[in-house]
Amino acid sequence: MSQDTTSKPPASASARGGLAGGLVRTARPRQWVKNVLVLAAPFAAGRILESAVLVDAAIAFAAFCLVSSAVYLVNDAIDVEADRAHPTKRNRPIAAGVVPVPVAYVGAAVLFIASMVVGLLAGWQLLVVLGVYAAVQLGYCLGLKHQTVVDLCIVASGFLLRAMAGGVAADIRLSQWFLLVAAFGSLFMVSGKRYAEVVLFEKTGAEIRASLRKYSASYLRFVWATSAAIMIATYSLWAFELRAGSQSNSVWAVISIVPFVIAVLRYAVDVDQGNAGEPEEIALKDRVLQVLGVAWVGCLGLSVFL
Repeated sequence: MSQDTTSKPPASASARGGLAGGLVRTARPRQWVKNVLVLAAPFAAGRILESAVLVDAAIAFAAFCLVSSAVYLVNDAIDVEADRAHPTKRNRPIAAGVVPVPVAYVGAAVLFIASMVVGLLAGWQLLVVLGVYAAVQLGYCLGLKHQTVVDLCIVASGFLLRAMAGGVAADIRLSQWFLLVAAFGSLFMVSGKRYAEVVLFEKTGAEIRASLRKYSASYLRFVWATSAAIMIATYSLWAFELRAGSQSNSVWAVISIVPFVIAVLRYAVDVDQGNAGEPEEIALKDRVLQVLGVAWVGCLGLSVFL
């Protein structure tokens, strides 16, 4: 008589680090690099060197690290049975039985409360952003991840809320163009990643989540191409706004459009080839893209600090 193995942790699961190590791995500290986006608004406003602003940005960064890790714990606890049936996700600490599901929920609650306490140090406005992020991401974990289009927008909103958090924490006015660039830039990255996953599935039959099979490669091409076009247009408008708002009427903000557009087009080559499954790897390996990024940051820096 056969036994159902999907309800039990795999026997080969690694218990590296025990319970504490499992909790840390489930919290995904490697993903905290995304929270550097909290520096975007202070940098664009030319206030990144102010000590008070840096402190508020650091608080926003720490709060987002805590709340995002709480969401990862909840996500893996909810998906434990599905993960146990997956060839690679079955090795995640919760699916492997290293971290019991109740412990994961308790850990998530502790991290969420800690994020609120830390966020309160920068003011109630940051608490609102953290609360919205947590509510939206929990909705994603509880089923919205299976809703086409909605799942793309929710993942993209996580990047947008991070970009907003730095400005809110430091009480910096957020330009409407800045918010649009962040929103459609996030959607461009997310749809490009999903496009790469769907292309890989169509070419090799590699395992992907069921919700992604509802997308066609042509549809996702449409989404990331549209997002890229709107992102470039709104960035150009933001650059002209920066120039008009600078005391020296610096032309560097406008010049920054050139490396920005070229970088987007360069990254789009990888997206088009279906190689954007891991955006951070592209950024680390593509030297030309790195040079363009440095040039863009340099131009933007000259525009706000000169």
